[in-house]
Amino acid sequence: MTDATALPTIDPALGARELFVDFDGGHTWVAVVGDEAAERASGALPLLALHGGPGACHDYLESLAAVSATGRRVIFYDQQGCGNSDQPDDPARWTVDFYVREVDAVRRALGLDRVHILGQSWGGMLLMEYLVTRPEGVVSATIASSPASMPRWVAETGRQRAALPPEVIATLDRHEAAGTWDDPEYEAAVNVFYERHLCRVVPMPEFAARTFAKLTRNPQVYRTMNGPTEFHVVGTLRNWEILSRLAVVDEPVLLTSGRHDEATPLQIAAIRERLPQADWVIFEQSAHLAHAEEPERYMAVLADFLARAETGRALGRGDVSAAAGQRPPSSAGRGRLTGRPGPA
Repeated sequence: MTDATALPTIDPALGARELFVDFDGGHTWVAVVGDEAAERASGALPLLALHGGPGACHDYLESLAAVSATGRRVIFYDQQGCGNSDQPDDPARWTVDFYVREVDAVRRALGLDRVHILGQSWGGMLLMEYLVTRPEGVVSATIASSPASMPRWVAETGRQRAALPPEVIATLDRHEAAGTWDDPEYEAAVNVFYERHLCRVVPMPEFAARTFAKLTRNPQVYRTMNGPTEFHVVGTLRNWEILSRLAVVDEPVLLTSGRHDEATPLQIAAIRERLPQADWVIFEQSAHLAHAEEPERYMAVLADFLARAETGRALGRGDVSAAAGQRPPSSAGRGRLTGRPGPA
């Protein structure tokens, strides 16, 4: 583990400590918000954040740093292949197993023996993969807007795509047939989908836009594992699913999603059925980035769950019956959006 100095890599206002973790011949960039001594004094436990993509980076999760106000550290890192971490030109390197082992490497390097983990989108997929390895010391898991089956994801985003204006669909069809993913006309058509189902705040918050700018500069991991867009999944994850393996997860779980999310209620309900201990909260104003779209409401829900998990008031699998998995989700109500809402 080595210190990273003078890197313009995270909002300076967060006062983060930046460092690199050595992993598998490369370097994984990490940022720690909050003070370990204050954390010990408060009795709170750290939160480790797993970003999405695959191949995005931590920036769009920076609003989660607000949880440090509850006395805990919030730890971000960029998975190798993106952001501030090493980005070798090596598509074969980007596998689920590689990224699961990277989670362990970060935990070991920072001494995160007892930790909460939040995974957003692909980060939640990665978190589920990590949980089924039965790691020790995970006090709670928050799975935010994540699918557990890519075939289901493709079916649901396909349904959402089919509801776009006809002229937008025609543009998408034309460029997808030609393979012209980088054409500005195609990108503009994709953005119509994104303003409905990815982030309904228009324009999206600066820290989220930062992530997408970095992803545009180096899309190798995203295109290798996912494909060219959220709804055109042709990468190595195209047949991925984990629903059949979730029965071993016994930690307290929080599921979050947006009312307009590309991770639709059908997809989240399938996870809830297999994790009957999970709380599930829907954010009424949001799409896929509820933590950035309705941050105040999201942080309140998250902070409450983390506190309950630390004090034994959030339930594990052994505390509930399988029938609990049929409970309807809770509504977070209508939180305040951080900007002008996009189309519903």
